[in-house]
Amino acid sequence: MGINVGYARCSTDEQDLTAQREILLGLGVDPERIYFDHGLTGTTRARPGLDQALAAVRLGDRLTVPKLDRLARSVPDAREIGDSLADRGVQLALGPTVYDPTDPMGKMFFNILATFAEFEVDLLRLRTREGMAIAKAKGKLRGKQPKLSARQQAHLVELHQAGKYTVVELAELFNVSRPTVYRVLDRVQSVCA
Repeated sequence: MGINVGYARCSTDEQDLTAQREILLGLGVDPERIYFDHGLTGTTRARPGLDQALAAVRLGDRLTVPKLDRLARSVPDAREIGDSLADRGVQLALGPTVYDPTDPMGKMFFNILATFAEFEVDLLRLRTREGMAIAKAKGKLRGKQPKLSARQQAHLVELHQAGKYTVVELAELFNVSRPTVYRVLDRVQSVCA
């Protein structure tokens, strides 16, 4: 066997990659050959750490992930990654188990794991939507608060209408971005129209 490359991912910045790193080290992955993605979900295909890990493996090498859901959270994505590795002659290890795409049982097992990973994501989305609907019904989901109070917005509009300040100067004066100034001005124009 060639080199053993590891990949680990966690979805949020609050999560820790230590446990996954320890699993990969226990599976024989050199610490210098472990690639990480921190704060990126498995449904996000643009993952720099995964791209680096995939680029690091060659014919005869092995890509090791602690669990399939760390690699992909949808069946199509898991299949695409698994098939591309198999086409390149790279083994894929899910924890201690090496996935064999030529074995019908191995292929079935891989697809079942991918289906469960996708199901888990769908359940999480459903629970999130339900929680947000309940919070909204109780009046607890108010959305993002405006950067400027109503009084500050009125003052900003006054200054702009007087022609004393440019948008850039207003943004600096109120310590907000130019798009925020434009949004305030657009809101006033749409109300007056």
